[in-house]
Amino acid sequence: MVTLDLRHVASPAVRDLLHLVNHPDFDRAQQQIERLGGCTEPVRLTGQSATVDTTTGEVLRSYATSEEPTGSLLTACGNRRASRCPACSRLYAADTYHLIRAGLSGGKTVPDTVRTHPRVFATLTPPSFGPVHNRLTTPGGDIRPCRCRKLHERNDALIGTPLNPKAYDYTGAVLFNAHASALWARFTTYLRRELAAGLGMTQKVAHAVLRISFAKVAEYQQRGLVHFHAVIRLDGPDGTHQPPPPYATVAVLADAVRAAASRVRVTVESDAIGERELAWGEQLDVREIAAFGTDAELTDQAVAAYVAKYATKSADASGTLDRALFCRPCQGRGATLLPHGTPLPCTACDGTGQARTLPRLAVARHVRQMIRTCWELGRLPEFAELKLWKWAHMLGFRGHFSTKSRSYSVTLGALRDARRAWRTEQARAHADLPEPDPTTTLVISHWDYLGSGYSPGAALLAADVWHRRQLERQFTAEGGC
Repeated sequence: MVTLDLRHVASPAVRDLLHLVNHPDFDRAQQQIERLGGCTEPVRLTGQSATVDTTTGEVLRSYATSEEPTGSLLTACGNRRASRCPACSRLYAADTYHLIRAGLSGGKTVPDTVRTHPRVFATLTPPSFGPVHNRLTTPGGDIRPCRCRKLHERNDALIGTPLNPKAYDYTGAVLFNAHASALWARFTTYLRRELAAGLGMTQKVAHAVLRISFAKVAEYQQRGLVHFHAVIRLDGPDGTHQPPPPYATVAVLADAVRAAASRVRVTVESDAIGERELAWGEQLDVREIAAFGTDAELTDQAVAAYVAKYATKSADASGTLDRALFCRPCQGRGATLLPHGTPLPCTACDGTGQARTLPRLAVARHVRQMIRTCWELGRLPEFAELKLWKWAHMLGFRGHFSTKSRSYSVTLGALRDARRAWRTEQARAHADLPEPDPTTTLVISHWDYLGSGYSPGAALLAADVWHRRQLERQFTAEGGC
């Protein structure tokens, strides 16, 4: 083995990488990093695991992180945000694609007959809280002047920002984001009622003959407001394995979606802002989903790919942050309480409660104002349950980006369990280990969280892994062998 002189290496990352390469067990360290597929911020664990024969007490296999060259076990972070971890978000998008696709065309324990069930793709949008800059086009594709009388290019930073910031309803916009999940929950309730009414039935009778299944994903508009894309399907009372009655058609479902969306209202009352009524916007799109292989533009495959794409996006797509803004030591309070109850200003944030002060945020003015509005409203007692200060980096939205009803299709957990079982079997076969008998063996493990992220040198290796995976995918997409 060749030992390198590292005294004249200036870069800490390169110096750490050379130390890692010179390690006697470098191959094992590289194997761990390769296995993560380019994850940018893995979780480091310490601990041990042992497989024990319950009849004899013999330890069949054992593992301890102390045997690793880095003293820890690396596991993928699993973050769905592409801005945080491109590798894990790609895997999340693939799982979401299969989840949505299974509910449209079958597979993954869902029967193929589900593709004959009535289904629509609905987009529920927020209302207007004031005029904004837009990039308008003619039917022929030519750019039309905005209300500001200018022609905006596609990447113009002004698009989505208010024409008159002083008159824009930032409070209403933040409260809409904060209540978007509640609006969706009421929409699903009204949808069942409207469907029963459209079929001339009571809700009890309708529930006995059919079921509504759905999967939705949230997406941020350029103006920083959330809207939902949803796949909505009609099933029989037993779910995917049974079709709905013949009279439960796509037209009936589409009419019920439109009627339910128009009924949804959430009233917010506050001494500071008065009474606000929140509802969906007037722009509601409801289209039938055609079967794969047809000439229609909106097929089940296209919808699954579309939903999976937006499942990995977050608020950063609208120009804001993908990390919480509040100060962790004081939990955004700006002070900590001493044992006798006296508040002590937090030294980490200088009493602001913010990990990064608002004027220093590298965001657009419109986004900064929405974050500031979140922070100010979050301090009001009547909005305490919304925890707007905690979700200011998400512009007030605190719901899940991807959700589904219980009977829509397979779950993300089931997909991950299947992948974990496959990888375990591959590793067992590669190591030429006998298949354990679950009736006579017991796995005893203990793990502790050590931290997150790589050392500087390992981060370079992980970036190389991601780059090579990207090139391989590009080569495959271009028809390479």
